[in-house]
Amino acid sequence: MSQKFIPLSVPNLKGKELEYVTHAIETEWVSTGGSYVTDFEEKTAEYVKAKGAVSVQNGTSGLHLALQICGVTREDEVIVPTLTFIAAVNPVKYIGAEPIFMDCDDSLCMDADKLNEFCEAQCNFIDGKLINNTTKKHIKALVVVHVFGNMANMEKIMETALKFNLKVIEDATEALGTYYTDGPYANRFAGTIGTIGVYSYNGNKIITTGGGGMMVSNDEELLKKAKHLATQAKSDELYYTHDEIGYNYRMTNVQAAMGLAQLEQLETFIQTKADNFKLYKEMTEGIEGLSILDFEPNIRSNHWFYGLYVDDKYPIDIDKMISYLGSKKVQCRPIWGLISDQKPYEGSQTYKIEKAKNYLKHVVNIPCSSNLTVEDVQYVVECLKNPEA
Repeated sequence: MSQKFIPLSVPNLKGKELEYVTHAIETEWVSTGGSYVTDFEEKTAEYVKAKGAVSVQNGTSGLHLALQICGVTREDEVIVPTLTFIAAVNPVKYIGAEPIFMDCDDSLCMDADKLNEFCEAQCNFIDGKLINNTTKKHIKALVVVHVFGNMANMEKIMETALKFNLKVIEDATEALGTYYTDGPYANRFAGTIGTIGVYSYNGNKIITTGGGGMMVSNDEELLKKAKHLATQAKSDELYYTHDEIGYNYRMTNVQAAMGLAQLEQLETFIQTKADNFKLYKEMTEGIEGLSILDFEPNIRSNHWFYGLYVDDKYPIDIDKMISYLGSKKVQCRPIWGLISDQKPYEGSQTYKIEKAKNYLKHVVNIPCSSNLTVEDVQYVVECLKNPEA
């Protein structure tokens, strides 16, 4: 028997997805109206202990709306991470604002110390506004990404944000289910600490609706504004009166039906991912040149993606590793190219980008689906033990 293909991250659709989606179709509520949308929003808010939630077309549209309702305009600047998927930063450009790129720390999330250092040393705080000394522009917000299901240092980040009057948008698209276990934000979920948080339900995320996303906040007025903009800014539904430029960013009832079934299984998915992470850790400990990146000790992570650090003692580099594993029917990928190095962001301001460059050269993501079996993990590790076999 030939070895089966082991994908990097695929959906796990073994719950009531078909039942709920079939019901949505049979009742003919398939578009952006329907009870599943409301149920999914309410159940998500309840799960993460937020005051409310607004479903959207995808995580990117949620970030776009978040920046807009936080008051970011084309005259402003936004601090963003360089080590993340580009969708976390592109919405800054949608609005016409400019990004300032920040380095990561060893969590792969934004370096909270460098963030504060930049605000202290490279800016002036004048009349409640953080002004960039280089550009003389107002830095109004920051986007912090919880990378791979890890958690950024929100205690320090929020201290800096409060000190300098910055809105905090949490890109928690990879971190649904992650929360602090101790400290000042104990039991607070990723996405619920800043001004507004955004989740993604893309096909590779821990739960999926095929596409889709969710905005959460404890500021109900902001959520009301988000929903207004996501539904074409319609101020009178009967006479189609619109009071500003809006967007068609709504989630469909069919997507929400799938999402509700997925949410019911989320804790099971997290446990499976945690178990497989532990197994990977144990089985790779004796392989020289390889180490699985840990999650922060003060969080319960959703263990969305596993980062494999490949140092110079390993016989092959990450490019050859990816090719080799591919030949063995094991899908893996390198970490994202740094956004500040991408063509659309040439000339954008950066601040002490150092660790991100190192992780770019050394990190590979290995299979982590919630339906990954013990035998799958064992096979991947066996391949890693013999990279030239």
